[in-house]
Amino acid sequence: MEINQNKLLVANRGEIAVRIIRAAKELGIRTVAVYSTADENSLHVQLADEAVCVGTEKSVDSYLNMNNILSAAVSTGCNAIHPGYGFLAENDKFIELVEELNLKFVGPSSEVVRKMGDKSEARKIAKSSNVPIVEGSDDIVTNVDEGIKISNKIGYPVMIKAVSGGGGRGISVVYSDEEFLNVFEKTSREAEISFGNKAVYIEKFIANPRHIEVQILADKQGNFVQLYERDCSIQRRNQKMIEEAPSSEIDSVTRRKMGLAALRIARKVGYTNAGTIEFLLDEDNKFYFIEMNTRIQVEHPVTEMITGIDIVKEQIRIAYDNKLSVKQRDIKIRGHAIECRINAEEPLNRFRPSPGEIKRILIPGGMGVRFDSFIYPNYHIPPHYDSMIGKLIVVAPTRREAIKRMRVALEQLVIEGINTNIEFLYMIIHHPEFIRGRYDTGFVAKFHALVMEENNAQITEWEKKTDFRVSKNSS
Repeated sequence: MEINQNKLLVANRGEIAVRIIRAAKELGIRTVAVYSTADENSLHVQLADEAVCVGTEKSVDSYLNMNNILSAAVSTGCNAIHPGYGFLAENDKFIELVEELNLKFVGPSSEVVRKMGDKSEARKIAKSSNVPIVEGSDDIVTNVDEGIKISNKIGYPVMIKAVSGGGGRGISVVYSDEEFLNVFEKTSREAEISFGNKAVYIEKFIANPRHIEVQILADKQGNFVQLYERDCSIQRRNQKMIEEAPSSEIDSVTRRKMGLAALRIARKVGYTNAGTIEFLLDEDNKFYFIEMNTRIQVEHPVTEMITGIDIVKEQIRIAYDNKLSVKQRDIKIRGHAIECRINAEEPLNRFRPSPGEIKRILIPGGMGVRFDSFIYPNYHIPPHYDSMIGKLIVVAPTRREAIKRMRVALEQLVIEGINTNIEFLYMIIHHPEFIRGRYDTGFVAKFHALVMEENNAQITEWEKKTDFRVSKNSS
């Protein structure tokens, strides 16, 4: 790699921008940050060698503004762009513009992103790769009548899913024809607002599944490796909260089959760079392909912790035409890792976002503890973006030891000035079902309902003891 001649523009914000800048600096590559007016004091702006304001606080005017971001790359002399996750990371039109400017895109080609970003097309590719898929529509569903006909054929419940979806948006579960009538147009509108594409397709809804994903890496010389699986089943409304690697539910035979299935899909589509193949695992231990994420994932650190491979560095090396630094035979699972996403939100108030100023922060440390974040004392969290402010990751020789290490780390993580989900996460990792590893994607909804019920009961009891209702009336 011609280190001295390279400069990388980081087309993102928050913790992933910080993560990319640090990896690039270790490789001797200069970095350029982009930022909105709301992020002028963000950590990624301070850590980069250069920084360019690309618009106002609204994402559409800044982090989604293709022209401004490309202008920033060209004007600062960058020869590569790393998109991180979210925003423009899986926008094939943006990637095509990057390619036309002869800049390196740290990710797959626009053609591959276009294919795998179309969930209906991705299902066809998986099927042709001899990978099992969830039963559903063969193509996009254009109207209610067609959707109801397909739903009755495969049997309710079904999922209406955005073709260009991601991040848990543009997904609805329906249980009857009547419900389908009410939800179809709403889901299509949500897909159009979120992704600029209202097209949807239908999939059979699998009850109580595990959400398992396999990390893959591929270089431009035709080398492919898989870094084993992550379990992302602890999620709320399709938004992940806690991730583990490896999965406690996967045996060695299933692990090998899933890894090979992921590689078949990647090879079939001619993939390069980092990507993730996502599966559902049913109660009979059968897995089904659901989609491919053609970018770095939020939860990539747990895979790094158990394999010792720096995925972001591999991404950058691949983009600069280097071979993978590892071969499949060298990749081993060492220990167990858990990640908790730390969000500025109020779990007891419908997870309402809680932006504001960080008054004080204490970050845990010690062996096998990592905190990826962009916050610092007196930093003001803007209200315009995702509520995730950090990721707490631990690794230990066994899963039980990793759980204990995460408990201590959460106890010692102090963030004052805003509300966070730290206590809610702490309760989850103490739950017997989590400790046994016997949870599924419906766990958080049930757990949150129980927490809310207990909290409301405590408030009612407190009102009785303090005669709160009388005092309210008298005032």
